[in-house]
Amino acid sequence: MHSSAMFLIEFGAIILALGLLGRFAGRFQFSPIPLYLLAGLAFGEGGLLPLGTSEEFVAIGAEIGVILLLLMLGLEYTATDLVSNLKTQYKAGVVDAALNALPGAAMALLLGWGPVAAVVLAGVTWISSSGVIAKVLGDLGRLGNRETPVILSILVLEDLSMAVYLPIVTALLAGTGLAAGSVTLAIALAAAGLVLFVAVRYGRIISRFVSSDDPEKLLLVVLGLTLLVAGLAQQLQVSAAVGAFLVGIALSGEAAEGAHGLLSPLRDLFAAVFFVFFGLHTDPASIPPVLLPALALAAVTACTKIATGYWAAGRAGISAKGRWRAGGTLVARGEFSIVIAGLAVTSGIEPSLGPLATAYVLILVVLGPLTARYTEPAAGWIIHRRNPPGPQPATVPSVEGALETVQDARHAGRPE
Repeated sequence: MHSSAMFLIEFGAIILALGLLGRFAGRFQFSPIPLYLLAGLAFGEGGLLPLGTSEEFVAIGAEIGVILLLLMLGLEYTATDLVSNLKTQYKAGVVDAALNALPGAAMALLLGWGPVAAVVLAGVTWISSSGVIAKVLGDLGRLGNRETPVILSILVLEDLSMAVYLPIVTALLAGTGLAAGSVTLAIALAAAGLVLFVAVRYGRIISRFVSSDDPEKLLLVVLGLTLLVAGLAQQLQVSAAVGAFLVGIALSGEAAEGAHGLLSPLRDLFAAVFFVFFGLHTDPASIPPVLLPALALAAVTACTKIATGYWAAGRAGISAKGRWRAGGTLVARGEFSIVIAGLAVTSGIEPSLGPLATAYVLILVVLGPLTARYTEPAAGWIIHRRNPPGPQPATVPSVEGALETVQDARHAGRPE
């Protein structure tokens, strides 16, 4: 069969399957992300129907999906919101790094993989998935919740810290000297700082330049600008996701509102492709040998992420329910963890690190949407079981309450 015809058949089958899975998930009121991942396993290497000609296009679509997810997340907040949240939540970023990086490093050392692998696995367990969490927040209708700015602040701190972490890891894996690693790190920090400065200082000018009454022109300019900045950021060793997020932060007013409505369908399409692509590169046969350590690491770091979100939301004055929601939402790992593990696999420092990281991320990327939805009601149920409410004391109506009752009765035309 002609390659272009085969491509259309394969890609069409993927999109149709995603649509049906999304409808199934919507009927039962849960996130479709786990189903998208399972679809990726079915279409991927070692799956039931491995792809042939369309895999390269799916890979490009997956990159666009992450970029659009972070762009749409950035459109929800202004540059002022970002700066104020970073100032108030930097302590949460430190606690997040300590609680979630150390278990990964400890696991690598316990397995005898050495200090370089420990640094790599620490990054895998530390960074939450901005893409998955952005999708979950949208699916659950929580973008306007009080705890959401706290969640976003932690995610932004993690993403920005990758500008420091990734050059260090790259230098360690390549065995380069201190001077070369320092130059790479300086370039990454300068690029991240420049993008953030432009977003904060010139956001209104950028918004006026982008804004248009013609939906077609607005869509093309916003999408083109986002992809351009994301590509430049990645070229300078800064995450493309960070660049896309900052473009969203820089846009405000009518430009942000118009772009949000136009880009939402594209985001949903390419985000689904991203999750399928993640599953495509997971060989089901590589998971069983590393399943037990991956499960143990997932259990520990799910709890540490919940503790991180609970503590950070508590500092911001959020109620107990919001704290549990914040903690449960942060559990998912995804795109950054896979990027970090991929660097280690390419360098060949430890053959088992790749399968372990893949199994770990697959577990938490499936578990994450569930903890986001059910951590708060589960915590409430457990607290209620441990501390059942006692008998309520009998209340004696006050004189003021009796007078209010009499007045209400008079207004209603009833006898007292």
